[in-house]
Amino acid sequence: MQALRAFEAAAREKSLTRAALALHVTHGAISHQIKALEEDLGVALVERAGRGIRLTDEGERFAMRVRAAFGELAAAVQEMAQRSNPRRLRVSCTPSFGARWLLPRIGRFVAKHPDIDLDINATNALADFSLGEADVAIRYGFGHWPGLDAEHFTDDAFFPVCSPRIAGGPPKRPEDLANHTLLRGEDEYWKPWFDAVGLDLPEPGRGTIFSDSSHLLQAAADGQGVALARRTLIGKDLRNGVLMRPFAVEVPSPRRFYLVYPPRLRDAPKLAAFRAWIRHELACDDDASASGAMRPPTRRRRRAADG
Repeated sequence: MQALRAFEAAAREKSLTRAALALHVTHGAISHQIKALEEDLGVALVERAGRGIRLTDEGERFAMRVRAAFGELAAAVQEMAQRSNPRRLRVSCTPSFGARWLLPRIGRFVAKHPDIDLDINATNALADFSLGEADVAIRYGFGHWPGLDAEHFTDDAFFPVCSPRIAGGPPKRPEDLANHTLLRGEDEYWKPWFDAVGLDLPEPGRGTIFSDSSHLLQAAADGQGVALARRTLIGKDLRNGVLMRPFAVEVPSPRRFYLVYPPRLRDAPKLAAFRAWIRHELACDDDASASGAMRPPTRRRRRAADG
């Protein structure tokens, strides 16, 4: 089954590299699986074409059959899942989004929709809809997932954060970052922020790298360094004083958040309910940010009341 998945992804993406990214495995793993499949079948399925690949005639025919088989399998899994529990909505998301955004809010969805049973799978691996692994996924990317509906629902931005009690005190000028440990996340780079504030610094090449943004923010809260935080995942840490923003400058992320789902579920009522709830939560976040920006400090309100 793994070899068939590797071949189907390579056939769909026309690239071993993109297939590896789609399945969250290495380029070598994809190549090895396809070679093993070709040896088992006794026929060549793919051949090199510049920097990508192309299917042989046999590969084209086989890819069509494999894709159809995966579609039938997904439909069968979906049908059985619906029969066994038609109320269940299976949601896939990354652990960081689950912990920092979804979990603090999900109780409101459950209270509003007691007829829907949420099944949340927090994983960095992309859910395979062809195998019925999820009904809907929350993905952070560029909106291109062939064969799936990708509905943009919010953007993101980066800015530095640190503990108010960081050793040596929080940086007062961007140049002061040179005196601090810069915490890093996978595929999230400091260089665009450096450029935005006019700092001629290279991308940090040393120090701990975190694959999970919630771990990155926890390390910053513990005073281990200055982190590049994402606006969507900062949660209440700024309001609670666990973290602080030493600088107001932020840079937009090139990636965005999407609800991703197979077209067959486009009009499903439970998906519509989940979609509407997410948009409502985002609107409430925007309203809270706006009112917070206009609200006078608490101390001033108390003095006015006392006077």
